Amino acid sequence: MSDVTVIFVNQDGDETAVSGEAGTTFLELAQSAGIDIEGACEGNMACSTCHLVVEEKFFDLLPGACEDEEEMLDLASGLKRTSRLGCQVEVTTALDGMRLFIPKDSRNMMGL
Repeated sequence: MSDVTVIFVNQDGDETAVSGEAGTTFLELAQSAGIDIEGACEGNMACSTCHLVVEEKFFDLLPGACEDEEEMLDLASGLKRTSRLGCQVEVTTALDGMRLFIPKDSRNMMGL
């Protein structure tokens, strides 16, 4: 598999480029590089703590969100049109160079 580089942008605008194999989720890629994204449910789509905002020009390259993901996103803080859960989207070679913006706040809605 090919390595893909994705750029995570934190709340201060600082950018961290992270490379990983295609097929890795955004959440796995971020956590492997020590990026501060919680992922409280460990990728089981039971929270919105891995909420990321996808760079506009790459958004249409992603597969559509399923209904369950859309419901979790409705609970996310700072929701945007290009919001996705990091645990639900896999990196592909078409996404090389994409920026993912980490929202200022996250809400852990597990157990509600």
